[in-house]
Amino acid sequence: MRYHRSPRRRFTLRRFFLLFGVLAVCSVLLTALRSIGSLDTAQLPPVGEDEPVGRFAEPTVGSPLVRSTCATVEQMGEQFAAGSSKESLRVRRIIERHFVMNGATRVRELPPDQFCRQGFVLGKASEAGFGNEMYKILSAAALSVVLNRSLIIGQTRGKYPFGDYISYTNQSFTLKEVKHLWNLNDCVGKHGKHLFIRTDDFEKPAQTNILCSDWRRWKQPIIWFKGTTDAVGIQFLLKNLHPGMRKAASILFGHPRILKSRPNVFGELMRFVVSPSQAVQDAVEWVLNNGPVPDVSLHMRMMMNRPVRAEQAAVHCIKKALHAFQQNSVRPRIVLVSDTPSVIDDIKPMLTNFAEVLHFDYKSYRGNISGDGVNGGAEHNTEFRAKDWGPAPRWVMFVDFFLASRAKHAVISGAHRRVGTTYAQLVAALAAAANEPGEQDSAASRNFLFLSSFHSNLLVEGLRSQIGWGHVWNRYAGPLSCRGQSNQCAYTPLLPPAWWDDEWQSPIGRDIRRLREYGVQLTDSGDVNETLLHSFCVSRKDTVKTISVYRH
Repeated sequence: MRYHRSPRRRFTLRRFFLLFGVLAVCSVLLTALRSIGSLDTAQLPPVGEDEPVGRFAEPTVGSPLVRSTCATVEQMGEQFAAGSSKESLRVRRIIERHFVMNGATRVRELPPDQFCRQGFVLGKASEAGFGNEMYKILSAAALSVVLNRSLIIGQTRGKYPFGDYISYTNQSFTLKEVKHLWNLNDCVGKHGKHLFIRTDDFEKPAQTNILCSDWRRWKQPIIWFKGTTDAVGIQFLLKNLHPGMRKAASILFGHPRILKSRPNVFGELMRFVVSPSQAVQDAVEWVLNNGPVPDVSLHMRMMMNRPVRAEQAAVHCIKKALHAFQQNSVRPRIVLVSDTPSVIDDIKPMLTNFAEVLHFDYKSYRGNISGDGVNGGAEHNTEFRAKDWGPAPRWVMFVDFFLASRAKHAVISGAHRRVGTTYAQLVAALAAAANEPGEQDSAASRNFLFLSSFHSNLLVEGLRSQIGWGHVWNRYAGPLSCRGQSNQCAYTPLLPPAWWDDEWQSPIGRDIRRLREYGVQLTDSGDVNETLLHSFCVSRKDTVKTISVYRH
């Protein structure tokens, strides 16, 4: 006898198997989600005072989904954590050899036929913002290395730029001396070499030859590359149309696509070319008061603002820097520098319980730095720049600069708006060069840290607010910068990048439009259209502008 299942029973069995299948699928999915969640949590360090420098600890922005489309400032800076001591020492040797061969000591003694063939690069600056003006001098020094020419530092009415406060290397020339030697060696009469200056202005994109001309072939005795107010201008040579020019530039600046190993070029140049005057040095020693050099320097560019979040973020960044090198038994020394005096008063109490705080109190200093004494001089001429430079007399800035650059372990840049100004860049670069270990002990030494402190208000739209080529994070300001970041304390490159070759670099629209004026077509990700650049350069002629030294 055959038994027939009823329709109701068959329906019940179907429901049972269907329900069983659904439960099995859900179980697999839940197991997978738990494993993914636990893996992600394990990768993120806890937020706290002991969080390692440069590690990101914000789950909302740091999730795997978001990391594929944008990065935080700390993530962008992680590649700079290892430093580039080996490359910086290589560049130091290049600079030293260059000034042995092309320095004033040797070139002055050349026989007339050789001297009259010698080439020069002129670096000329005014006495506006120190960071911008110093980059003009250092860019000229860099160009002299790239082109194998001697360095001239221009004077105005017989005075060097900032000559009351800084001294320049004796391996440079003045224009007056070159003119004298040109006449002494009769370069015009015997060798037919007239003393002309060929000028090129980076701030005039339609006229500059920075990308299209082979500067090594220029025959004029003196080259003056104007308008290099930051680290970017001279690095345009890295994209020059001519392979020989690109190679010569990359020997000094490193490959633009390998940012993590690029040398501290401007720090090494500044170490060789510039030093504080004796009066400034005396003021620095007065602050140090026979004690050890500071461990960390903090520069806060606040422009007469004092947001609490910026101050708190900077203090947290100081603690992270100290955590990277400090023994618990040591009481560190920290230098505070700011254009806004009230910021010093705000931050100092946050540090005194664990550190010794140093700050140049110029009102208590009795030394003589400015031309007419401490309370005299030309500070009244800069009142119109008080919001930009601060209310202190101008000479105080030089003491602050060389005091902050004495830091042994780290320089931190914080700001009300834009972090990593040219001033802060050069403080960090000089400090890193001064602490660069020698050949034998480089492997055992710790890397010098340049850190950027961002408070969350600056990162609502990512790094989009970091406009201006003089700011170190400008090349990261595009859409690859995550929005809504928390406070960040990020490793920062000592050599600010000029292009957008790195994984997380992306341009803002303003810079894409500006590059078009130079003949460069950038993609949204920052890649250069080499074909269009070649066509642009082929279609234009070199702009040649010269000045006779005898009319200068």
